[in-house]
Amino acid sequence: MFTLERVKKLLIDKFDLNIEELTPKTTLEHLGLESIDRIEFMFDIENEFHIKIPDEEFKVMAIQDIADVVDRFILEQRIRSLSQVMISNN
Repeated sequence: MFTLERVKKLLIDKFDLNIEELTPKTTLEHLGLESIDRIEFMFDIENEFHIKIPDEEFKVMAIQDIADVVDRFILEQRIRSLSQVMISNN
């Protein structure tokens, strides 16, 4: 499942939303999520994808933006892991 679809599924499951409400440009604010809901959702994102997103990245609120940030942090995490393996093997 692609990242955008996984983000949508999390939103649907957590906030009982309809898939028709969710487009890549839909913002969490547009969905009526309060700031505490958005914070909790970002923790759900971190848990789902096994990443840590710095607080300053939480300003991203469109669904596609969230998926893009997740993809970026997954890639960065993999690069760091690979670099550590390469360093330890030398």
